[in-house]
Amino acid sequence: MSACVPTRPTDPTPTETGHQSHSPPPVRPRRFRIAGADVSASIAVFLIALPLSLGIALATGAPLQAGLVAAAVGGLVVGRLGGSPLQVSGPAAGLTVVTAELIQRYGWRTTCAITVLAGVAQIALGCLRVARTALAVSPAIVHGMLAGIGVTIAVAQLHIVLGGTPQSSVPDNLRALPAQLAEVRPASLTVSVLTLALLLVWPRVPGRAGHLLRKIPAALVAVTGATAAAALAGLRLPKVDLPSWSSHALAGLPEGPVLGILAAVLTTTLVCSVQSLLGAVAADKLVATRPGLPVRVGRSNLDRELLGQGAANIVSGGLGGLPVAGVAVRTSANVHAGAVSRNSTMLHGVLVVVAALLLVPLLELIPLASLAALVMAVGIQMVSLHHIRTVTRHREVAVYAVTTAGVVFFGVLEGVILGIAVAVGVSLHRLARTRITHDEQEGVHHVHVRGQLTFLAVPRLSRALHLVPQGAPVVVELDGSFMDHAAYESLQDWQNSHTARGGSVELTGRRAGVRIAGPEALATGHADPGTGDAAATGCRCRPWTPWRNHQCEQPLIASAAENRPDGTAATDPAGSAHLPSGHELARGISAFQRHTAPLVRGELARLAREGQQPSQLFLTCADSRLVTSMITASGPGDLFVVRNVGNLVPMPGAESGDDSVAAAIEYAVDVLKVRSITVCGHSGCGAMQALLTSDPSGAPTPLKRWLRHGLPSLERMAGDSGAWPGLAGRAPADAVEQLCLTNVVQQLEHLRTHESVVRALGSGELELHGMYFHVGEAQAYLLTGAEQGQVFDHVRAADLAV
Repeated sequence: MSACVPTRPTDPTPTETGHQSHSPPPVRPRRFRIAGADVSASIAVFLIALPLSLGIALATGAPLQAGLVAAAVGGLVVGRLGGSPLQVSGPAAGLTVVTAELIQRYGWRTTCAITVLAGVAQIALGCLRVARTALAVSPAIVHGMLAGIGVTIAVAQLHIVLGGTPQSSVPDNLRALPAQLAEVRPASLTVSVLTLALLLVWPRVPGRAGHLLRKIPAALVAVTGATAAAALAGLRLPKVDLPSWSSHALAGLPEGPVLGILAAVLTTTLVCSVQSLLGAVAADKLVATRPGLPVRVGRSNLDRELLGQGAANIVSGGLGGLPVAGVAVRTSANVHAGAVSRNSTMLHGVLVVVAALLLVPLLELIPLASLAALVMAVGIQMVSLHHIRTVTRHREVAVYAVTTAGVVFFGVLEGVILGIAVAVGVSLHRLARTRITHDEQEGVHHVHVRGQLTFLAVPRLSRALHLVPQGAPVVVELDGSFMDHAAYESLQDWQNSHTARGGSVELTGRRAGVRIAGPEALATGHADPGTGDAAATGCRCRPWTPWRNHQCEQPLIASAAENRPDGTAATDPAGSAHLPSGHELARGISAFQRHTAPLVRGELARLAREGQQPSQLFLTCADSRLVTSMITASGPGDLFVVRNVGNLVPMPGAESGDDSVAAAIEYAVDVLKVRSITVCGHSGCGAMQALLTSDPSGAPTPLKRWLRHGLPSLERMAGDSGAWPGLAGRAPADAVEQLCLTNVVQQLEHLRTHESVVRALGSGELELHGMYFHVGEAQAYLLTGAEQGQVFDHVRAADLAV
């Protein structure tokens, strides 16, 4: 018995058929192409990287060629192997202090060997997939480390700016500064001041010409301008000296104490890895602000980025180059210049190689004082006031200050260790610090717990609870975000005992569901939606704070009963309670004062002092279902919001008798300097329904006069039959939705007729966005293809930052 085995049909051969088969022709291999955007971006990055690489090499005391080697390797190796396609790597200012110390202690060849070993360590860490653990380091420590390095760089380069030679440490440089000021060399100082002036003035050149000129990197303009001025004036200054590549020193075997070499490898690995990984995360944020990037430019693969950085450090160290890390300045320039793939980073590395081989005579015209001024400016910028304000707001000034001082006076590794120790101490202090107060108001006892409720606070909590008399009503307010098992058991035992003796207990605050939710859920802050916080109050609106239309039924009925002479609640046939609107408003205000105000008071006080500085104008409908703070995840100070019936933008000169929208646009653009304006429509818009069904012959009511500004949208919809804006791959559901979508597109065109908007768009300082919110789906859509074939597509994290 034989089995039948199906065979795959094959094309007949020429001998079987007498003619050639009709199989499809072989697919030709795709030709390698570089997008024009990548070419222009690579040139912009190259023009920044060239002077900075030489300046960083000068600041470390390494051969100047080492900076060019690191820049080329960072572009080619990390650009090809790294996990962050648009991040640019090379010699980084954050590594200057570490490298300078290694060169002074061990010499250049051993420093190169340490760089190679650090690269091996990075590859090992990448293989272990521990890259994301670097993100667990407190930002205060990272910013403090960079600030300390920046101070060290600035103080050292100040001596070169004045015409002298820097010492080995910050204290030595500070002690030598008075003598250096007494022996200032005017030529060096003049060139340095000119470099700094160009760095400061160039990005602020006004007008349209300034907008075009600002595309040329300020670093290149500053160094080129100072070099040209020095040459024209005939100043005799120390200049860049690039010896023949044949005499370039390569890595050698490490020489020195083993523990010292291991500490040096650890420090280099730490700084390179943390700076590169944080730079990759920052690159993702920059990419997220650029809609329309290819799909291949996704989120960074941090483990692959660590492998790429390790490979680059092995190659750079082996070729006698500086350590390599991700560089924020070049990455930002790469993204803003329009790069769309890793080809821009690699091409910039090729350009550095070409410059190192062919442009040596031009590079040797650059005065060292100009490079020193450039690097000093970079060091000063590393002490960021924005970071200082951020750590102050989060009460981590001590961590930042100790890390900065430790790096300045002891070294990078020592400063980071001190910062970690202080951060751990601050965290333990916050965990252990709990304020517990007790007071009585109108016969009701209030026990207020502020801070984390752990076993350390149980004795104080027990003393406060035992001050409450038996049978008395008590309100326990828990304003912490964490409760451990010991505190949970203590509070629950007391609650059960107090209620058993005739007392009443009301739990409020973040841990209000403690009586019902289990300790595991409370300890992690993830109570079951059907129990915990929600069950304790009978409200099913979690995790949102209950709002007016979703107030918990029992409190509403109880409150309404208080307003009836017979003590009963007035309900409609469906059983829902009716309350006077003023009473509902008072309840909401009371809830805000008790629960929300303590949490936001500090931030609102800061905004009151500093004034509003929103970055977006959000223009949307007055519909009560459209909650701007909810759909944009924004808070106080984030958005400048304008709401009106139908999210309409009257054109300048329109006869409406209402200039409020135009005034808001002018104020937002000219005074607040917002960077984007978003027009947001929504489903089921009553204004659009009225526009479709209104009788033009009726009396001109205020509403009809206002809706005249929507007539161009109605005309546009009628005139563009078959070409209306789509909604995520489907046609509009009905005429109302069709008009809502068309109205967003039309109002964006109205915006472009306002003088302030035209001026800001022309200078590249403003962007316009269209948005549509489907109320029933709770889904936001972003307008894409504003010039041709408008489509409202699902909003992703990379589309719109509002």
